[in-house]
Amino acid sequence: MDAKIIQKYSKSKTTDLKNTAIRWFNKFIRLRDCDENGRANCISSNQPLRYKTEYCQAGHFYPGGKYECLRFNENNVHIQGKSDNYFASANILEYRKNLIKKIGEDVVKELDFISDQHKRTHFKWNRFALIEIIEIYKKKCKELGKEKNFEI
Repeated sequence: MDAKIIQKYSKSKTTDLKNTAIRWFNKFIRLRDCDENGRANCISSNQPLRYKTEYCQAGHFYPGGKYECLRFNENNVHIQGKSDNYFASANILEYRKNLIKKIGEDVVKELDFISDQHKRTHFKWNRFALIEIIEIYKKKCKELGKEKNFEI
């Protein structure tokens, strides 16, 4: 990683870096899953959603707080409505069913395997990994935003 990039974040605490990484990653998920008109459907309930509304969220299949190693895994996170994400415990049965349709059973089984391994290990983000995630998803957001004519 470039020394200038590391220097740019030198005064940031790890928790601040993590929050910034989460913000950019979640923005990427919403951009990725929306069409050019800013519309998408919830992975769990298939309800229609609009980009840049409070109801359009990046919902984790395996919760990022409990499974840190899957927090920034693109296969683990998809657009989800606020009602499913917050109030219906992610509507997890429908999420799984629709996730298999979207990314395939083998990839979902890989997520299952990673989550199972996570239970046996201790995982903690370091500054450099978080800086890299910030920079990767900031770049991806700008590219996708330009491609879809969205303001980033």
